[in-house]
Amino acid sequence: MKTTGFLLLIAALLSGFSLFGQDRKVGGPCEGCEAIFESPIPFEALKSVVLLPDADWDGKKPLGINGVVYKADGRTPAPGVVLYVYHTNEKGIYPKKGDEQGWGRRHGYLRGWMRTNEKGEYKFVTLRPAPYPGRTDPAHIHIIVKEPGLEPYYIDDYTFADDPLTAGHRSPGRGGPGLLKLIDVGNMYKAERNIYLGRNITDYPAAP
Repeated sequence: MKTTGFLLLIAALLSGFSLFGQDRKVGGPCEGCEAIFESPIPFEALKSVVLLPDADWDGKKPLGINGVVYKADGRTPAPGVVLYVYHTNEKGIYPKKGDEQGWGRRHGYLRGWMRTNEKGEYKFVTLRPAPYPGRTDPAHIHIIVKEPGLEPYYIDDYTFADDPLTAGHRSPGRGGPGLLKLIDVGNMYKAERNIYLGRNITDYPAAP
């Protein structure tokens, strides 16, 4: 019995699982992924729609991004998945208010958390970011995903099809393509991106 238990423990550790309820590591190195745990609201209380700071209709056109998060089969909606997004402001910098804690010191205050609803849906509203000043990276919105039972991992940034800097940008396709086509609906811009869990994510568990 002792030998069997020892072998089970070794097998669990080698496979990336834990017998003690710890999340499995996937996706490779992810600097800043732990920022997802800085949500000011408990995960279970997060809504599927969030309005990021500074997003308003006062002389500006906000950007609304929505979509559905699907399980690894690409068809089944995935409820209860936490998403964390952050980005630069209209000058291409991560703005600070001076009282940031944790990863807020790096990511700034233009960030938000949401949790997919029973249909796998999510949506956030913000202002369109600008590229980093003097750099060739396209304007983008970072996104980190936290699934039940897995450690958080990053997927492809949201980028913009009308940004000339995207022409030479190569994407690994993590979570599916993040390139957005904006639609001007009058008082705001809208875009859609569906997310596919596990797509091009290293060490992602195989479907049972």
